[in-house]
Amino acid sequence: MAAEVERVAELICGAQRLVVFTGAGVSTESGIPDFRSPGGIWDRFNPDEFTYQHFVGSVEGRRKYWELGRHVYPVIRNAEPNAAHYAIADLHRLGCLDCVITQNIDNLHQRAGVPSEKVIELHGNATRARCLSCGCAYTRDEVHEWLERGVEIPMCDPPCGGIIKPHTILFGEAMPEQETLEAERRARRSDVFVVVGSSLVVYPAAMMPLYAKEAGAALVIINLSETPHDPYADVLLPGKAGSVMEQILERVRQRLA
Repeated sequence: MAAEVERVAELICGAQRLVVFTGAGVSTESGIPDFRSPGGIWDRFNPDEFTYQHFVGSVEGRRKYWELGRHVYPVIRNAEPNAAHYAIADLHRLGCLDCVITQNIDNLHQRAGVPSEKVIELHGNATRARCLSCGCAYTRDEVHEWLERGVEIPMCDPPCGGIIKPHTILFGEAMPEQETLEAERRARRSDVFVVVGSSLVVYPAAMMPLYAKEAGAALVIINLSETPHDPYADVLLPGKAGSVMEQILERVRQRLA
């Protein structure tokens, strides 16, 4: 694998617009469960009960959602950035990073040191919430305190009384238009596109590496298991996100020294 690590470091050091795309394989190394993998959340809960339509159209749907959220959010809140997050943040500090496009909702890239304006969140952010009626913003910590005090279904402060929803994207909900368009734009103008910890099966997010490849970028895929996009990759690095990214960062530092 040493030759592949060296090749990726060479690509990064020569890049004008490096884009890093991250998925659940980065978050799991911080102790955040992968919802879709065997043993994940959707093995214990029925995802059909957590659609956007069920949330906005049913009091029972909101009650079930917040019951799940009351248990899941503390795991996200208590998670810490791992080696992969810090390696990506160090690429930013070295002046190598154009942006991070992420499927993750945990805010850990920002906490590791990547500026918020360089993080494009395709599936939202679990640390924030808003009223669907008036747009009033809430922190998820604030909403979580209500849940812990026994509030089953958080509602916007009077006189609004609207539905409060986290910034995360639910099944059946439209992707955030601005973020999706910006992610595609950044992917298409990248010259090196590095996927870290994504199975690349969730669309439209999984289109981003293909947009980059179509536009002429070198495509690197770092993931424990095979992905449908592996045949398009210029470099494949099977392995854990943190370990592989640390090795790449070390070689980048040596090249830039």
